[in-house]
Amino acid sequence: MKIRETPGRIVFKVINTIILAALAFVCLLPLWHVLMASISDPTDVTRSSGIIMWPLSESGPVTLRGYTVVLRNNSLIRGYANTIFYVGAGCFLCIIFSSLAAYCMSRRRTMWMKYLTIILTLTMFFNGGLIPTYLVNRALHIVNTRWVIIVMGLISIFNIIIIKTAFTTLPDSLEESAQLDGAGHLTILFKIVLPLTKATIAVIALFYSVGKWNEYLTAAIYLTNRQLYPLQIILREILIESSGTSEVDLSTLGNFDNYKKLIQYSTIIFATAPILCIYPFVQKYFVKGIMIGSIKG
Repeated sequence: MKIRETPGRIVFKVINTIILAALAFVCLLPLWHVLMASISDPTDVTRSSGIIMWPLSESGPVTLRGYTVVLRNNSLIRGYANTIFYVGAGCFLCIIFSSLAAYCMSRRRTMWMKYLTIILTLTMFFNGGLIPTYLVNRALHIVNTRWVIIVMGLISIFNIIIIKTAFTTLPDSLEESAQLDGAGHLTILFKIVLPLTKATIAVIALFYSVGKWNEYLTAAIYLTNRQLYPLQIILREILIESSGTSEVDLSTLGNFDNYKKLIQYSTIIFATAPILCIYPFVQKYFVKGIMIGSIKG
């Protein structure tokens, strides 16, 4: 059915487009500034005091000297590898455990599930606090190990509720037919339920990955071994303390003060690029996944 384009509706579309375009511009402008600054001449970047809309360079169109310095930083490369491992392993385990919990909660014949759901929901508003959590992790002997980064925040009740709601939208006949063919619960979950709700699973994976990629506080509290530091800790050292560049030979760069901002801008782009590259491929599942996980058909 075609909606009639009334004058009021046309005015609304125009105003809505202008407002959304302005918001998009405001959101993209800082990122564009950082990107242009990262490929500009370091001296011109230091002298500039406003928004950089195009590369500033007298010797050529762009310069990649900032990225060259960043790629020679052993701490940053190690932190990058650690973060990729934490995100990959954590995302896989998060989907597995969250799906198992959501599947149990979505079964209508599960005993006392109503009360268990209430108990789990209460944990969204109350937690044990920082010190008890630290004592528990120390008792488990996972402090200053990779496991503490993976385990902390692994399961979110919010994610479980979204996945559980998506599971309940599937007809009971699918499970009954599979059980008649001899399928068990794990077979039903991994071969029937998860493939049919992959949009929701993709959204949950995106939520977890972005949160874990940007996570800083957990590593700052529980890690003292520099070999285990994630990217955000190293990024803080470079942006604030500039101690992360100590492993790089800067003698060939001349005045380090001119390169300080360039290295900072290049590091931000270097750390943000993976999320920016992955998001467009997951974005198509975003709206669909949220709707499946929030509306009961």
